[in-house]
Amino acid sequence: MKIYPEIKVLILSGNHASKIKPLISFFSRMRHLDLSVVPELPKDLSAFNVIITSQTSDIPSKTHGLNEFVSSGGRWLGMVDLSEKPLPEIFAARPTPIGPESEIRVLFKDREHPLAVRLPDAIYACGRFQSLEASADDAEIILYADWHYQHKPVLISRSAGLGLAACTTLQAYDHPVIQQILYRLICHLAGKKQEMRTLGVGILGYAPSVGHYHGIGTNKTKGLSLKAVCDLNPERLEQARIDFSEATIYESSQKFAKNPEIDVVIVATAPNTHAKLCLDMLAAGKHVVCEKPLALTGKETDLLTAESEKLKLHLSCHQNRRWDVDYLAIRQALAERAIGDLFYLETFVGGFNHPCGYWHSHAPISGGTAYDWGGHYIDWILSLIPDRAVSVVSTGHKRVWHDVTNNDQERIRIRFAGGQEAEFMHSDIAAIRKPKWYLLGTQGAVIGQWRDVINFDIDPVLYFHRHDIPSTEMPPELTLCRRVREGETTVQTLPLPLRKDYAFHRNLADHLLTGEPIEASLDQSVKVVQILEAASKSFADGSIEVMING
Repeated sequence: MKIYPEIKVLILSGNHASKIKPLISFFSRMRHLDLSVVPELPKDLSAFNVIITSQTSDIPSKTHGLNEFVSSGGRWLGMVDLSEKPLPEIFAARPTPIGPESEIRVLFKDREHPLAVRLPDAIYACGRFQSLEASADDAEIILYADWHYQHKPVLISRSAGLGLAACTTLQAYDHPVIQQILYRLICHLAGKKQEMRTLGVGILGYAPSVGHYHGIGTNKTKGLSLKAVCDLNPERLEQARIDFSEATIYESSQKFAKNPEIDVVIVATAPNTHAKLCLDMLAAGKHVVCEKPLALTGKETDLLTAESEKLKLHLSCHQNRRWDVDYLAIRQALAERAIGDLFYLETFVGGFNHPCGYWHSHAPISGGTAYDWGGHYIDWILSLIPDRAVSVVSTGHKRVWHDVTNNDQERIRIRFAGGQEAEFMHSDIAAIRKPKWYLLGTQGAVIGQWRDVINFDIDPVLYFHRHDIPSTEMPPELTLCRRVREGETTVQTLPLPLRKDYAFHRNLADHLLTGEPIEASLDQSVKVVQILEAASKSFADGSIEVMING
């Protein structure tokens, strides 16, 4: 865990506590934000760095001492929140008449502004349109909205005495990018500016696909730069030289760890080496990202957690599947209660194919069949069902592929404190695949069917070349069925969001350089290992139910 400077924030919620709840929830994910949410403004404001007011037009600033707070060095972020009343004079801005409900295209006036780093060029936010008119020459327009072919300010900041005052008319408090911008604005106002330096990244273990992916993702992310690659295999190191000529190549992890240009190490080796190598890199003073699973046992994850906390270094797991568009679509549907309360969830991956001949199929190295794809699928399950997992039962079969040590099929069933049930199955002997997703809720259901996509290229001699896109990399077809009245249901195709490439690497840079939340926290990745280890124990002991502690 990396330590960030503490910022004491007072949020005056007024009568809008429910409306700004998504924003407060986002802020609460960052331990370094010391939040106080109150319905009324206290008389003594000296303990706070930043004050946020949700109904700013209704606040008589002089009465409550807010002018004095800002003039003496405090920071004030005022949310206009659909009011045409005059704002306190300290903002030197006037809200314009409230317009219609619309999707509003929001942009940074200065694309190189520190708040804009790694964010989209344009943000599309829904809400009633309202802009601001600056009444002072020193007002800085940070964000504007495109409206009727004009640039209309929606976020303004200015100096006031020794302090700063900013105000915004944006209302999309649940929009993830707006949340990022407002968090960064708080840091900016409080003088805790994000680090604009570039972090050096080293890849420890250069598997052909994973290593290359991390190298490209690193170099395409502002704030990250690939500095070194380490592997024991000479052929892989030669490929790394070809792929990334600027990187220093190492055959020894000890020498690699001593490179002062490396700030962050991505451990991309076999699972049975994760714990030791992560501990070695933490001991060398490096932030660490580990391929999934984080480790093979709870004992190992306890050691890793304790070491990262002791050294105040970042440690997380490469849960890149948190940005898979089918998962995101399902998460959004659940958040909107499209199927009511989720109480049953099944996931599946596999087919009828010979397992690979590499370590993925060797249980002492991989951890077992479920440890591979299960590192992603169990993470999905635990994030979609937030209640605590209380027990695990696992079954398996060894019937066809006797040349490898992994089971041919493994199934993990999880029971949760709220009574929900979930199942993950990985099968290499499934001639007909089950759906990838099957969710049941109190008002409807979602099913996700695999898609097989084949491309053909024309060849003048051989006529064509066939290219199969792995089904695991193609978003499934998601169908949502919802009961609307007695005897009737509606059926719709669940829309998928656009894929965002290398989103994990941007999230990592945002976390390390600004303190924004990491999408999959260390605690969540530790729980994934806890489930996998319990499943292994259950199967080894005759598929008994294993209780989960804590």
